[in-house]
Amino acid sequence: MLNNMDKTLLTYLVFGGVIILALVFDLGLLSKKNTVVSLKAALLQTVFWVLLSVVFCGYIWLENAGGSGKSDAISYISAYLLEWSLSIDNIFVFIIIFTFFKVKENNYSRVLLLGILMAVFFRIIFIALGSELVARFEWIMYIFGVFLLYTGVKMFSSSEDEEFNPEENWAYKLAKKILPTTDEEPNGRFVIVKDGKKFFTRLSLVVLMLGLIDIVFALDSIPAVFSVIPDPSKKLLIYSSNIFAVLGLRSMFFLLRNAASKFEYLQNGIAVVLAFIGLKMLIVRWVHIPIWVSLLVIVVCISAAIFYSIYHQRKKAATIK
Repeated sequence: MLNNMDKTLLTYLVFGGVIILALVFDLGLLSKKNTVVSLKAALLQTVFWVLLSVVFCGYIWLENAGGSGKSDAISYISAYLLEWSLSIDNIFVFIIIFTFFKVKENNYSRVLLLGILMAVFFRIIFIALGSELVARFEWIMYIFGVFLLYTGVKMFSSSEDEEFNPEENWAYKLAKKILPTTDEEPNGRFVIVKDGKKFFTRLSLVVLMLGLIDIVFALDSIPAVFSVIPDPSKKLLIYSSNIFAVLGLRSMFFLLRNAASKFEYLQNGIAVVLAFIGLKMLIVRWVHIPIWVSLLVIVVCISAAIFYSIYHQRKKAATIK
């Protein structure tokens, strides 16, 4: 029989192996270099990553069926859905960045992959840091709660005029300041050599911005996931839920890039989720909210925001006719 340490190590090995094999399968069979990803391929990839996440959830449950398997699986799927819904907001910013830099469609997949892998690297660092802080200082959960409550209220009340502007973004300004860049047509290249000097193309800037901007998104998502999984010893659940959600971003981008304007109330749904999670973290000492309630709130808020956005779009279209 395996002890708890052996089981944890085994789960880490299974998770690492699944991610490596999934990336090889995704890149080798579902993605081809310098080709435009069709809606059908994007749907196939999205289903692939979601099913993989669900299968891993089942593994978590069965691997410790006699102990905390069920509660761990519910915590994992709650954290995954939370991170997945927050990641959708990232996609809308990605769309603006690609449009601003005039990235050609046949370069989308490769640029997104590099940017997302960079984001995964930063997430791993932030989760490790966050786990250490929560383990050492329990009171930091209250700071996370206040921050998320403030973020949710601010996001809910923000106007449509406050759209993301890549040219005014700190990551863009930093990259332009420290890197030798060129506006020359990249033709799929990340670096161009001119007169013996290397210059970074706008594709390099896009990759860098995708990775660095995810740091800002991580400021919301990492504290939020600790409200679902507050036990620092459950780092694997936090890592896996985050990484599966982020790796699924690429295919979601291709599904949603032509429909971004149709989900105008999605941000409001995400804002309510963040506010609820922040409030939950602030009252946890006096009021215990079961993990299944958090899961229900996430599902209901995001689903309601999506369906209301679709309803509102159709109502507007009918009024115009």
